Amino acid sequence: MRWRYEETVLTMCTLAFLATMAGRLVISPVVPRITAEFGVSNSVIGLALTGMWMAYFLSQFPSGVFADRYGERRVILVAVGGTAVASAFLAIAPLFPVFVVGTIALGAVAGLHYSVATSLLTRTYDEIGVAIGVHNSGGPIAGLVAPPVAALVAVRYGWRAAIAVGTVVAVPLFVLFAWSVRPTEPQRPNQPMAERFELEPLVELLSRPKIAFTSAIAVLGDFVWQATSSFLPAFLVAYRGQPETTASLVFGGYFVVQGITQVGVGAASDRYGREVTTAACMAFSVAGFVLFIAVPGIAAVVAGVVLLGIGLGWGAALLPRFMDELSAAERSAGFGLVRTVYGFVGALGSVVTGLLADHFGWGVSFGFLAALLVIVFVALVVNRAFSLGY
Repeated sequence: MRWRYEETVLTMCTLAFLATMAGRLVISPVVPRITAEFGVSNSVIGLALTGMWMAYFLSQFPSGVFADRYGERRVILVAVGGTAVASAFLAIAPLFPVFVVGTIALGAVAGLHYSVATSLLTRTYDEIGVAIGVHNSGGPIAGLVAPPVAALVAVRYGWRAAIAVGTVVAVPLFVLFAWSVRPTEPQRPNQPMAERFELEPLVELLSRPKIAFTSAIAVLGDFVWQATSSFLPAFLVAYRGQPETTASLVFGGYFVVQGITQVGVGAASDRYGREVTTAACMAFSVAGFVLFIAVPGIAAVVAGVVLLGIGLGWGAALLPRFMDELSAAERSAGFGLVRTVYGFVGALGSVVTGLLADHFGWGVSFGFLAALLVIVFVALVVNRAFSLGY
């Protein structure tokens, strides 16, 4: 089978996603070290991480507008290059307020990638569930590699060197993307950018029933995903009593499972439907949280990682539902808009989980996450029943 240029685009978009995700994920394993050095609480570091994720999602809509005006390749290069620069800035932050500014900047530049790359792949492939699943696997691959490496680097060289791993990953991938991906033609090079930010068309798009429902589901799902990516290592250390390096390896295992199963989740959504597959993901996730919280022993941790890794890969099933409802002309900016809306609200997962952990303990905070996914599961089942006329 001959390698096609389309596979090059998919591979490079996936690696670019890996780079932007690695810069953010190297922070989680060293959260205890950061809180100790700066003398801040879980809720305060959670607030910083929430700022990062909010900035990440706020830049999704403008990224689509920029892509329509300047082409996807340029925007993705800015995302990867900006991740390298912001990670380096974080690694040398002398004060916690400066660190917070760095996390927000990191989120903003990293957020330029995802919507633009997804739109490019949607124009390139017919089976978008599979393509989005492959692309999404870049995040779990980053989760496999970056946190354990960051934890090992932190043990020997400190947390600042661990965060600099984000720069080390992003720089070569920036060069590789620039070398292998051809310039892309902008979709709307002559349309005034001010027109793209007019309120009425944005409200109309978001108020479409299927998009509004999918956005609401995505808010809760992303809330849980953000919280898990921010605090799973800290939960494993404080609640399950695991060493820091072991917790980082388990965290990496969670992303391994997610990376392996993303393509399967996307393919299942193409074959069996977006809602059915997403509901199954929610059920797996809830079961994983229950094992982590209530069942002792290493077997429960292993099974919980597998279930949670599969379940929180729901994006490969749910996100194509947005693309199904958007026209070709709407996909770059339209998908960026819904990503900004659901992701900005979902980013509260980090600060809320940190607050709950500080005041009620890690068991309650992670139990709350499981309860949110139960709500998503019920909503999907009810919506499915109504759509089938039961």
